[in-house]
Amino acid sequence: MSRPEPTVLAFDTSAAHCAAALLKEGRIAASRYEEMARGQAESLFPTLEELMGEAGLAWQDLDAIGVGVGPGNFTGIRISVSAARGLALSLGIPAIGINTFEAIFRISGRPPGRVAVFLPAPKGSTFFQTFADGQPLGPPFLESDGLLRDPQWADGMNAVVGPGADGTCRRIATELGRAGKGPAPEALVVDGLNAQARAIAAMAGERIGSRNERPKPLYVRPVNAAPAHGPPPEMLP
Repeated sequence: MSRPEPTVLAFDTSAAHCAAALLKEGRIAASRYEEMARGQAESLFPTLEELMGEAGLAWQDLDAIGVGVGPGNFTGIRISVSAARGLALSLGIPAIGINTFEAIFRISGRPPGRVAVFLPAPKGSTFFQTFADGQPLGPPFLESDGLLRDPQWADGMNAVVGPGADGTCRRIATELGRAGKGPAPEALVVDGLNAQARAIAAMAGERIGSRNERPKPLYVRPVNAAPAHGPPPEMLP
C-alpha cells in the first residue's frame, strides 16, 4: 500500500520578499510571492493563514514544514527559521530546511554532470555550491581570489546556474571556459525567486522520513576566515 502524498507548507524570507507555497496531493495547491524589503515578520503568518484557507486546510492537516534557510538577509532568515521551528514544535511535525542553492538547482531542471550554482554575496563577491549528478559535492562557499581561473575547478564543469539579469551567469561561464580545457559550461539563467517557495515545498515533501536536522540559518563564511582573537568564552557547567 503506497503512502499518501504529504501536505507541506513551505515559506522563505531569506531575501527582500515573503514567499510561501502549499504542497497537497503531489502538486502545489497555492502559492504567494511578494517583494518586501521589510515587514516580513508581520506579513508571514497572515500569508500562511491565507494559503491554508484557500486550500481548505487546518494546521493539523500538515505533515511537514519546509523553510528556506539562506544564505541571504540575516534577519529575514531568522524570521522564517524561527517560525518553522515553532510551528513544527506546536504541531508535532518535522521542519525541513532547504538552502537557496538546492532550490535554484531544482528550478533549473537539475542539469547533469558537475554544476556550479551561484548567488550574489555582500561586497560584490559570489557564493557558490557545486553539484554533481544531482547531489551537492560539498558545503556552499564564498568565492576566493582566482577561483574562476582555477583549471582544476573549471575542468569538467557542465553548467553554471544562477540569477543573471546583469549578465553575471554568462560571465562566470565564460571565465570558467577560458580556465578549463574543454568547452565553456552552459549558462542557465534562473530568475525564479517567485518559484523558490514551491521548490522548497516539493523538496521538503520528498525528504519526509529521512534523517533531517532541525533547520538552522545558513551563513556562508570564507574558507580562509581568520580565527577569533582573544580567549574563548568560559563554558558554564
